[in-house]
Amino acid sequence: MKKTGLISIKHEPGDPTIKTDTDWAAVDALTDEQIEAAVRDDPDAAPINFFEQPGFIRIPNVKKLRERLGLTQEAFAAAYRIPIGTLRDWEQSRKFPDAPARAYLTVIAKNPAAVAQMLSEAA
Repeated sequence: MKKTGLISIKHEPGDPTIKTDTDWAAVDALTDEQIEAAVRDDPDAAPINFFEQPGFIRIPNVKKLRERLGLTQEAFAAAYRIPIGTLRDWEQSRKFPDAPARAYLTVIAKNPAAVAQMLSEAA
C-alpha cells in the first residue's frame, strides 16, 4: 500500500473534540480579508476563486458584520430596520438573505454610518 501522507481519524458525533495546537479563538476573529490574504501568502494553498464560479452566491456573514460594528442583535435590527427574528434566522443559518437583503447588507458593510444616518433622517 502506498503512503499518501494523510492521516485518518475516526471521530463519531458526541466524541470529545480532538486536541490540537490551533488557537480557534484567533481563527474565529479573522476577517474574510485576512483569511484571503493568508491563503494568497501560502505557497501550498491552491487558489480557488469561489466568487467567479457559476451559480455561486456570496452570502454576507451577518453576525460578523454586527459584531464588527459592536452592536447587539436588538441594536443592529433597530438601526437598520431589520426584523429581529429575521436577523436571528440569518445569524443562526436557519434562513439566508434573499438578493435584495444581500445587497442591503453589502451596503451596510461598506458604509454603516451613512446607512444608519439616512434611515434616521427618513424616519
